[in-house]
Amino acid sequence: MPTTNLETTMLTKTEPMNALRILPGIPIPSAASHRRILVTGGAGFLGSHLCERLLNEGHEVTCLDDFSTGQERNIRKLRDSSRFHVVSHDVATPFVADVDEIYNLACPASPPHYQADPVRTMRTSVLGALNILDLARSRGIKVFQASTSEIYGDPDIHPQPEAYWGNVNPIGPRSCYDEGKRCAETLFFDYARNHDVRIKVVRIFNTYGPRMHPEDGRVVSNFIVQALKGEDITVYGDGAQTRSFCYVDDLIEGFVRLMNAPNDVTGPINIGNPGEFTMLELAEIVIDLVNSPSRIVHLPLPVDDPRQRRPDIEVAKRELGWTPRIKLMDGLRLTISYFDELLRAPSATGAYQREYREVVA
Repeated sequence: MPTTNLETTMLTKTEPMNALRILPGIPIPSAASHRRILVTGGAGFLGSHLCERLLNEGHEVTCLDDFSTGQERNIRKLRDSSRFHVVSHDVATPFVADVDEIYNLACPASPPHYQADPVRTMRTSVLGALNILDLARSRGIKVFQASTSEIYGDPDIHPQPEAYWGNVNPIGPRSCYDEGKRCAETLFFDYARNHDVRIKVVRIFNTYGPRMHPEDGRVVSNFIVQALKGEDITVYGDGAQTRSFCYVDDLIEGFVRLMNAPNDVTGPINIGNPGEFTMLELAEIVIDLVNSPSRIVHLPLPVDDPRQRRPDIEVAKRELGWTPRIKLMDGLRLTISYFDELLRAPSATGAYQREYREVVA
């Protein structure tokens, strides 16, 4: 299935001028349960898993991604389906699409990626949200926002419930992502109140699994790749800071349950695993599972790095009947297997950065 990158003047007067128009795809079965679904950021770690889940449910899926952080390898197998379409486009630039639902996952999520171009990160979060909400409003469809636990900042309340407003530095190096996501949430709820847009908002806590980028700078991928290579495991600060790790399949299940929940269940809803581990504990677990000779070394703690992070998931339990099922040890084994295969591939050396911005012709 070739990548679509269409510019057309066939726009109605209500559509943005010079907007990309995503043309209707191949018809899908007429059953009401089968829908045309747009996933922005669909070539990313989470987006590709969501696209796969939706295809497996029989939907027609359009993946919109500018491939600035998404990887073509993540969606390569999905392209065999006639119900899967790929559009190379920046979500911050207006577009229109003939779809029934939207999942908005477009935004770099790891600190090295979103800090590389902070202004672009903010544009993606804010202008992307506006474009997506305008599309949902014009079509009268549901729209899902992938928000983040980073909106809680360095929390004063532990674990973090949805009612907590957060403790965020608005001018620090992480602010482009934290405040961009907070602003996007504001826009979603304003569109719901003022324009009756049907919204769904999830706050994602640390998630891991196959298809993570090996150079995304997140703690799980960092530790696994370093351990597999026998390199030093880099722990920032004293390693006493905590995180909670959710396996990707559990997270996607939460996404789908929220999207299919009644319209009055809007969120924001925390989706994450409440099991809490220190960075030192995680490093030791990875070294043991890999049977690696790596040793742990300490580096300075990054600016505004949260001391603790753990979701309160009582709302998800009550409203969605959702709880995570994959234990950390089991999820890490699956993730280690993925990275081990990736690192052993003949094309692995030097390939990551090339694929980082690859777009299929």
